[in-house]
Amino acid sequence: MLQSLLSVLGIYKIYEKWLWYQVKGGTKPEHVAIILDGNRRWASERSLNPWIGHRYGADKIEDLLDWCLDLGVKTITLYAFSTENFRRSPKEVNEIMQVAEEKLKAILENEKIRKNHVRVKAIGRLDLLPKKLQGLIRRVEESTKSYDERFLNVALAYGGRAEIVDATKKIARKVESGDLTIKEIDEKLFEECLYTAHLPKQDPDLIIRTSGEERLSGFLSWQSAYSELCFLDMNWPEFRRIELLRAVRTYQRRKRRFGH
Repeated sequence: MLQSLLSVLGIYKIYEKWLWYQVKGGTKPEHVAIILDGNRRWASERSLNPWIGHRYGADKIEDLLDWCLDLGVKTITLYAFSTENFRRSPKEVNEIMQVAEEKLKAILENEKIRKNHVRVKAIGRLDLLPKKLQGLIRRVEESTKSYDERFLNVALAYGGRAEIVDATKKIARKVESGDLTIKEIDEKLFEECLYTAHLPKQDPDLIIRTSGEERLSGFLSWQSAYSELCFLDMNWPEFRRIELLRAVRTYQRRKRRFGH
């Protein structure tokens, strides 16, 4: 049994190195966004409570950060919790909020965040989150706000339509106050009102979704217009470095014309 396991691990490492050899010289995506889907399914397949899947999924994020740093990815945006997810059972929502708290506290002590100058920001309708979690988000954002080399965005209480509505309201208030005229409204101004306005590159080059579902579910509705999409038939807790490398390889093989 042990020998068989070692053999499988050996093949995995060889395949991983082969994939790295294939992608290392190519153009890397500057901004990678991931829909972290399938935590509950992963737990269900193992007869576990849903929040156990969320914990395993949250643990995977630290590995993902390491892999993206190795690849030179500058920006990571993660879809962790949507506005629709509040419809789940109170027990599950509370457990997810607890996991979010634990991971944000860990970020405050994470040496990799400081060493690599990663700015961490939560995006979404954050006022819908528990007050304690909102306070913790502010602490994390304040502690990393001076960093501008890399960016980690976590979408919490997020909805793509909600983001567009909120951006529209910002613009409407400026028009109402007389600080802006209708003629001044254009795409650039609109983008300055999105949750992702702090990013040097708002539009993801590559969007990955796990769990086998093939839709964006409102994730970065405005920003994803020209993103390359990669759908993986595996649940998020099962995500490995080889999946990321394969997604990057797929990205590198596509011809990006941006409408030309």
